[in-house]
Amino acid sequence: MTARTPKFITLEGGEGVGKSTQIRLLVDWLQSSGIGVCQTREPGGSPGAEHIRDLLVKGDGDRWDPMAEALLVTAARAEHVARTVKPALKRGDWVVCDRFSDSTVAYQGAGRGLGVPEMQELQALALGGFKPDLTIILDMPVDVGLSRALGREEGKTSDMEDRFERLDISFHKKLRQAFLDIAVAEPERCVVLDAAQSVEGLHTALRAVIKARFGDVA
Repeated sequence: MTARTPKFITLEGGEGVGKSTQIRLLVDWLQSSGIGVCQTREPGGSPGAEHIRDLLVKGDGDRWDPMAEALLVTAARAEHVARTVKPALKRGDWVVCDRFSDSTVAYQGAGRGLGVPEMQELQALALGGFKPDLTIILDMPVDVGLSRALGREEGKTSDMEDRFERLDISFHKKLRQAFLDIAVAEPERCVVLDAAQSVEGLHTALRAVIKARFGDVA
């Protein structure tokens, strides 16, 4: 593999870990290196998936049964992959995505109690085994992440995340552990980074991971 072979990179983590900032910095760095980048997000990222996103982020926090929520998110993901992710990779662009299937495993599987194996099976069925080349899991203590998330006045990535931020601390502890468990189970794909460090330090660490995995980019 060379650095110019298109890669699919996802950033994951609980609330307040700084995914949006790190994605912006990562995309800027890759583009400055002459790499075409498709920056996208979930739920959403394609016209059909954005329609489903509207169903998920609008209305009361308890609007959806957990399983209905998981199925909607997964349906949006299947559409997103078919319409945005795979076409971008085919044309030679790298894809950088804010959340992917690991979020469903963590949020709905562990956090909502639907079961991690069950959500993994659902993702495999919907995606046919398609996975990112690299998943960066941004990790920090739950209390620090929630404090950051609840203290933000603007820049929220979705109203859906607002709903999760307001769930009790036990939910977020399950969430954090689920992401760490995913990293342990798939070390060839996942890397955990300390998100409690400075923005600049975290970006430097993220760049080092990408260079180690895919060769010297810049």
